[in-house]
Amino acid sequence: MVYQEETNLPRETADRITKPFARFLKIEAAAGGLLLLAVLLALALANSPWAEAFLGFWELPIGLTFGALDFSRSLRHWINDGLMTLFFFVLSLELKREIVLGELRNPRQAALPFAGALGGMVVPVSLYLALKIGEPGVHGWGTVMATDTALVIGCLALFGNRIPPTLRLFLLSLAIFDDVGAILVVAFGYGDKMNWSALGLGLLALGAVAGIARFGVRSVPIYFLLGGAIWLCFDASGIHATIAGVILGLMTPARVWVSDTRLRAILGRVLAYPVGEHWSGDTVDRHDLRQAGRAVTESLSPVERLELMLHPWVGFAIMPIFALANAGITISGAHFGQSVSVAIIVGLVLGKPIGVLGFSWLAVRSGLAVLGPGLSWSFVVAGALLTGIGFTMSLFIAGLAFEPAMLNAAKLGILSGSAVAAVAGTVMLVLLTSRAARGGAVA
Repeated sequence: MVYQEETNLPRETADRITKPFARFLKIEAAAGGLLLLAVLLALALANSPWAEAFLGFWELPIGLTFGALDFSRSLRHWINDGLMTLFFFVLSLELKREIVLGELRNPRQAALPFAGALGGMVVPVSLYLALKIGEPGVHGWGTVMATDTALVIGCLALFGNRIPPTLRLFLLSLAIFDDVGAILVVAFGYGDKMNWSALGLGLLALGAVAGIARFGVRSVPIYFLLGGAIWLCFDASGIHATIAGVILGLMTPARVWVSDTRLRAILGRVLAYPVGEHWSGDTVDRHDLRQAGRAVTESLSPVERLELMLHPWVGFAIMPIFALANAGITISGAHFGQSVSVAIIVGLVLGKPIGVLGFSWLAVRSGLAVLGPGLSWSFVVAGALLTGIGFTMSLFIAGLAFEPAMLNAAKLGILSGSAVAAVAGTVMLVLLTSRAARGGAVA
């Protein structure tokens, strides 16, 4: 019995780290397939006889007007600025969980994806600016910065356990790091004229969130109401409102409110009651039962509870809706010869892998980072190629950075560059896994 307890306890502790990560990967992989279907559907409808109705649908104004106050926006705006806030909130929750509870607790392991993400932003932006300096569309440099988490994880899912788990962790962490970096750039580089009063109110509301959390308030609806107020303040401030999702995600506690010891004590008190129908009415029994239900809920950390609640909605609803609203391109009106398309393709297909691989190598070479167990440089190269899949954030930034006349060409570059990166990375993984299956060493 003692031996069984000794072998079970470490496994239970590890499950708290690995099971949420595995669940996140499964949802991202399935969401990647659904996202791809949504892209194909948007492209088909945008080039069909129903194109005008389909494209016009996303421009419908929705909102309320109170005298001089106008809260109406296009449907596309509510999707890109409102629903996408939840996307960044979930990404920040996963980043917070990995840093506090997961593999990224080790600074040297966290340094590898962080360095890769940094290189994957600096190098492609530099290439884009070198190609577009002094030309129209230079402001669109942000489109080549980020990696699409769902589509990258979807590509990796094709290989199952034939690739090292550390490659998935590396690419997921890298994608989250550079998505967060990209949204910070969006917030301050693609915002409007600053309204300092609105920004001050937003910061006060963030202070209120921190204050009531420290005071012990645990009601999720209260935090969502404050989050909505923060979003409105940031939207009015000139800073891109989606930054609210990143900040609130990183502020969410990653520790449980009810410890295992306290949970067992509360449940033990309920189980000690005799069998019978005595749970109704204003009784001590009923109070203990309600307290047990609350304790079970709060034995999961707020980060994990919110991820469980929101991640499926983000992966299976918000992301496909975003793709439908933004991936529609009239192919006849765009061609690869436009300089903005070329600059984006170069940034994604060449800049991303060069930056990711170069900065990762420098981090390991300098001793700041280490390769994870089973992760070879060959797999890092394949993963670096996949980071050129910049679909979601690239389309998101393109909608902010480009005038309508150039937007189609930018979208064509994003879709083409992402497709080339996906094929290149997938083909290299096929070669590596085939070689490993034949018994060859992977360097």
